[in-house]
Amino acid sequence: MTASVAPEADWEKAPGLLDGAKELTLGPEECDLAYWITSVAQGTLRDRGTTGHHENARVPDFLKRPGPLREALTLEFGFRALAEELATRLLGHYVAIAPGIPEMEFYATQLLDEARHARVFRNHLVELGTAGPDTLLRDIDAMAADYRKRVLDPVVDFTHDIVRDQADFPGGVAVFAIVIEGVLAPAAELSERKWTPLSPATGEISRGTAIDEIRHLTVASTILRDHVAAHPEYRPRLLEILRAGARLWDEIPDREFVIHREELFQEGMAQHADRIGDHEIWPGVRMLDTTAEQRYDMAEQWTDEMAAARMAYMGLPLEVLSTATADA
Repeated sequence: MTASVAPEADWEKAPGLLDGAKELTLGPEECDLAYWITSVAQGTLRDRGTTGHHENARVPDFLKRPGPLREALTLEFGFRALAEELATRLLGHYVAIAPGIPEMEFYATQLLDEARHARVFRNHLVELGTAGPDTLLRDIDAMAADYRKRVLDPVVDFTHDIVRDQADFPGGVAVFAIVIEGVLAPAAELSERKWTPLSPATGEISRGTAIDEIRHLTVASTILRDHVAAHPEYRPRLLEILRAGARLWDEIPDREFVIHREELFQEGMAQHADRIGDHEIWPGVRMLDTTAEQRYDMAEQWTDEMAAARMAYMGLPLEVLSTATADA
């Protein structure tokens, strides 16, 4: 790596997603277009720009053969590919209404990040052999049709109402960072921990996207913190949006989709226990000793921990993200 690469974007030095999102402080002035070109494009993505993983990090042959493990990965990356594609399309509205050049440049780079994530998730299915390059997009649309209708479309509609129809930039920042990525980021952390001992290529793809998510979450938190400090009259509106977002996620049936693929992973993990060995998915706990429900619950716990840290940083009450409080 060159000396110009920021530590949080350096492949070797960057913290994990959970630690980075909870502890780092970054703003749009720091993470501008020049930062993205030098630290991300020439740093994080060095030797990994095409596939999201180094050419020496391969997909093992056993993962290319039909079975529950490959099916679990196909569902996970297929669903994430579609989610990232929709996120990319949403971010065009953020670029259009950004109030200043730093915010515009940052969200232009996040748009590129999300488009890249969608691409590497999609193309990994070709590497796995579960989709052909000519039918890839149709295959993902068919596979994720129910997930899109029941989980993604309500989130897209909610976001469109705020950022496109109402042109509420800080409200849109809150939706994307606190409601959408704040909920989905822990699943990305879980993905990296699950797949690293099984597939070097898959683990690296998850690692690279997690490095990006640190930047997205921390910069958005700074934008919101500074906006509320400069415009305290906006605070009630922001809390209203966060409450509505909490209610939305409480109504969305994402758990059934996650648990289904975690159960497939569980079955496949048992078949390949020798490859996993004593790998710890979190400190003191071997991955082989966990269940689908335990992994899901841990991701939920990580969500709560990240939310507590970011809300405290912004000076906002964590209780607004509680559906019990929101419904009171």
